[in-house]
Amino acid sequence: MRRRELLAGALSLPLVLAMTREFGTAAATADEATPFDATTVRRMARERAAKPWQAARDTLSGPLARLDYDGYRTIRYDANKALWAAEKLPFGVQFFHRGFLYKDRVDMYEVAGGHARRIPYSPDLFDLSKVGKLADGDVGFAGFRVHAAMNRPDYFDEVCAFLGASYFRAVARNHIYGLSARGLAIKTAEQGGEEFPAFTAFWLERPAQEAGALVIHALLDSRSAAGAFRFVVRPGEATIFDVEMALYPRVELAQVGIAPLTSMFLFAANDRGGVDDFRPAVHDSEGLSMWTGRGEQIWRPLNNPAELQVSSFADDNPRGFGLMQRQRDFGGYKDLEARYDRRPGLWIEPLGQWGRGAVHLVEIPTDREIHDNIVVAWRPAEPIAAGSEHVMSYRMHWCWEAPWKSELARITDTRQGQSLNDRSRLFVLEAVGDKLKGGSGERRAVVTADRGRLRNVVSQANPVTGGWRMSFELQPEGAKVIELRAQLMDGDQPASEVWLYRWTP
Repeated sequence: MRRRELLAGALSLPLVLAMTREFGTAAATADEATPFDATTVRRMARERAAKPWQAARDTLSGPLARLDYDGYRTIRYDANKALWAAEKLPFGVQFFHRGFLYKDRVDMYEVAGGHARRIPYSPDLFDLSKVGKLADGDVGFAGFRVHAAMNRPDYFDEVCAFLGASYFRAVARNHIYGLSARGLAIKTAEQGGEEFPAFTAFWLERPAQEAGALVIHALLDSRSAAGAFRFVVRPGEATIFDVEMALYPRVELAQVGIAPLTSMFLFAANDRGGVDDFRPAVHDSEGLSMWTGRGEQIWRPLNNPAELQVSSFADDNPRGFGLMQRQRDFGGYKDLEARYDRRPGLWIEPLGQWGRGAVHLVEIPTDREIHDNIVVAWRPAEPIAAGSEHVMSYRMHWCWEAPWKSELARITDTRQGQSLNDRSRLFVLEAVGDKLKGGSGERRAVVTADRGRLRNVVSQANPVTGGWRMSFELQPEGAKVIELRAQLMDGDQPASEVWLYRWTP
């Protein structure tokens, strides 16, 4: 199964298809309207966290329980029955049916006039003709997707989808689906296995006739914590999610990931060992971008390592971080089906003070592009205490490029290969930006390595790109992991962002 097939139909598949999901379901309420306000979901999460966690009971049976991927794709939602379609509101919502990997019920509610009413399941909402006869009863939903007029005024495009554990993904104008986000990550890449919290219920606020945003509330549950989320979704040239998270741990959370991102990196010019493929690069994201609390701007190209790699970038009150796709030319990928040149970047902008912590990057070996093998999240320096309330806010930018405009030149290319003279590694970096057009006209590359030996460090103007090139040779001298750092300088002032890289054999 190819990754491009997995993305067909806008399915948001989880990071690992065969993972064991440990989460509970939201208790269904009566069909009559119940009061709802800004504190409702927080109160539910707090009350749930005060009780022992209960695993979901898999009650799905019959043909739905036996569906494979292809069978699940045959289920189609009737777009004419989308939520709010009859009222011609600026947003429409379609629901995912339970089945395949998505066996757990996710309760759905509509909020209007200060009251919430459960959205009832009906098989008539779906084309189930290729699935077989279903058992009678309220089978329920697995998730939902939101549509709006984003690319043209007469057509509702799919903007975002919530499906599987706490995974969701979104696109901006002219994007196609790529990387995913999650509500929360716990124990990622830790011994003993990862815990996957899940959204168990959603409340969709009915939008006004001319609304430019959709408000979504979500209840999250897991063995270690419960949580309440509020998303304000604004589609556009960049699609913006404003996120408020209130977390209520059942146990002390020392290995928690806030605002986690999940993506795929198979190969590119910086990491192409053993690749036999007609395409120059295959990735949903090519690098981790960071803007630190002390103002340093960092670019860390991604890798597909031979062994699991975890990197940690300590910071205090970060200004932002994200997984970005900087190569936007079709020629950088030459893939007419996957169109990696149109995958969104995702920038996390903290709102308020996040304090001390670190951006954690996990790079997982993979040999196929259907596997998401990159995880990035913020980890607070201090554990989050059991029984506490931990509130954080942030803004998600699903975008073509990072929303802040840097005065420093950006690193646009990272290439490496064997040196012509010996077994050392040759690195070539390209930087472009207005910062390189002024100043003294002479730039110097400052390159360091914590192991091995560097030689032949060169910086030179690139008349083709209008930028500058840095190159150097690295002799590993037996080292298995080497941390590299490079930056273009104009005198004693930085001319480019900082380039960081972890080299492994």
